[in-house]
Amino acid sequence: MKTTFGEYIRLLRKEKGLTLTQLAAMLDLDSANLSKMENGKRDFDEKRLSKLAKIFNININELRDEYITDQLAKHIIKTKCTKQLLKVAEQKAEYRRTHHKSLQTQ
Repeated sequence: MKTTFGEYIRLLRKEKGLTLTQLAAMLDLDSANLSKMENGKRDFDEKRLSKLAKIFNININELRDEYITDQLAKHIIKTKCTKQLLKVAEQKAEYRRTHHKSLQTQ
């Protein structure tokens, strides 16, 4: 998805017809904090993902993927990663996946 995680939450909230205050209460949050999350000024707490998934009846793994990809994108921008650096990181991740699997089968 080509939105930030906060924008994604806002989209889900509006599609369900919830106000900011209503969703904040369901998540045990202050509405001002939820507003900051929707506007990208504060990070969503990963511990609340399962609650968010239940509220919107979304698969937790898909929601987690949205969250993680947003976190990765922010880190990429913050550290000014180049495409070449990302390619190398992807290769290292694949190596770790493969290496980890081979260690488990030993």
